[in-house]
This record gives sequence, C-alpha cells and structure tokens, in this order.
Amino acid sequence: MKIKPDEFKILTQYIYNISGIHLDASKTYLLETRLKPLLEQEKVGSYADLYRKAKADATKRIEKAIIDAITTKETLFFRDKGPFDLLKFKILPDLIDRRSKTTSKFLPLKIKIWSAACSTGQEVYSIAIALKETIPDLDKYNITILGTDISDEAIAKASYGKYNKFEIERGLPADKLRRYFDPTPDGNWRVKDEIRFMANFRKINLMQPFSVLGKFDIIFCRNVAIYFTPQDKKKLFERLAQVLQPDGYLIIGATESLAGVTDLFVPKRYLRAIFYQLKSFTG
Repeated sequence: MKIKPDEFKILTQYIYNISGIHLDASKTYLLETRLKPLLEQEKVGSYADLYRKAKADATKRIEKAIIDAITTKETLFFRDKGPFDLLKFKILPDLIDRRSKTTSKFLPLKIKIWSAACSTGQEVYSIAIALKETIPDLDKYNITILGTDISDEAIAKASYGKYNKFEIERGLPADKLRRYFDPTPDGNWRVKDEIRFMANFRKINLMQPFSVLGKFDIIFCRNVAIYFTPQDKKKLFERLAQVLQPDGYLIIGATESLAGVTDLFVPKRYLRAIFYQLKSFTG
C-alpha cells in the first residue's frame, strides 16, 4: 500500500513529535515498509487510519509500536572498533589516573558511563567487556553503565541479553563469545551474568529532559543525532554537555562531527579515533 502525500506529512510530523526523528521525503519507502505490518496488525485500511487510531489510543500502545517500527536497530558488537580501543587504552587509564588522585584510597573509585540510544544492547555489553578486560580488579571500583533507548522493544531485548547467531557473528570475536556468553537451548547465546549485571537499561527519549540521570564520566552517543534536525541536534549536544563531568568524554559516530553544531566541545584525537571534551576543561 502506497502512502499518500498528505498521510506522509501527518505521520512524519507525528513521529517527530513523539520521538524527535525527522523523516524527509526521501524516506517515503522506509515509512511504508516499516509501518505496513502495523496496518495489518491493527486492521486499518490506510496510513491515515493508523494515525487516527494511534492518536485515539489512550494506552499509547500503538504509539509505542510505531516507535519500535521506525527506530533503526542497526547495531553490532564492538561497532567501528576504534571507540573501544579508545576506551581501553586512552580514556579509562587517563580517567582512573585523575580520579585516583582525588578519591580516598578507602573508597571505591566511581566511573559512570552512559550509552545513549543503545538499541538492543550490543554497545553496552561491548563497553562492559572492554572494562572487564582493562581493569583487572574491577570489584574495587564502583562502575555503572546505563543504556537508554526510545524503543520499549529494544530495551526489553537489551535487558535480557540474548542474541541469535546472526547478531553474535556481527563484530564479536570467537574468544569473547566463549568467554562472555553462554549457549541457550534454542541455539542462541546469552550474555553471562557477570557482564549483564554490570549494566542497567532504561527507556529515554533524548528530545525530552534527562538531567535526572545525573552526571556521567563517559557518554557514548553514536549514530543517533543523524536522524535529528540541525536545531534538535544542537539542543541535544548542549544538554549532553550539561550532564558530562567537567573532565568527561563524549564519543559520537565515526562519520559524525560537532563542527558547526556546538562550540561547547573540542575534538581530540587518539590513534585513529576522535573523542570530545568540554572546551572548559583545561586538563
């Protein structure tokens, strides 16, 4: 079923209002293919009918289904590799060195990490594995990893930590699979508890206030702002600056840049990877 121009207009505005995702005219086919199953599921005869039914649904069940359908769940373990080498060989050693100078030796050193738009959890568990392999005495630290996404479906899958053969083979080396995952009776793999318990997951819309989450030492916000308008992208990174510790680190997508977006951050390079720190940080 083809979507009509007026239907495309009202639906893309609706999707923008509930998620911040901006879909231009080039995304007509994407909208059709992602929402067509919902038309059949909800037994409606047009995209306009789906919109009206979603607006009338006080439970927001259809709204959640639309978000789950539209959000891109393209992710893999250790995606781009560079950010995880950066984490292991630059960010963690530097951060631990600075924190150890200001933290009592009788107290555990705190590190708080946020994976924004974590999708189905591969990035979060990649971070956890990197930490496990970098810090031998991990029990002496107070480390929290938060993964957030706008999709209920993605958060549920991430929390459970089970992946099929295709998902596992995308980016996960065999030695890490054997060490950090257990096979399940149905032929899939599940993250071992020692890794799964390092993370927690929460539904968050990045277009809404998130200062309640507190301050973070490291923020991964990769490949999500590409779906935002320039104005919303600027607002997002300005609000991320507010929840980043003064000496914290921001990691964005390999093809992304903050040039022309905001002047609150300065880019820094380590090997082949780029990270950002607040311009106000002089360390």
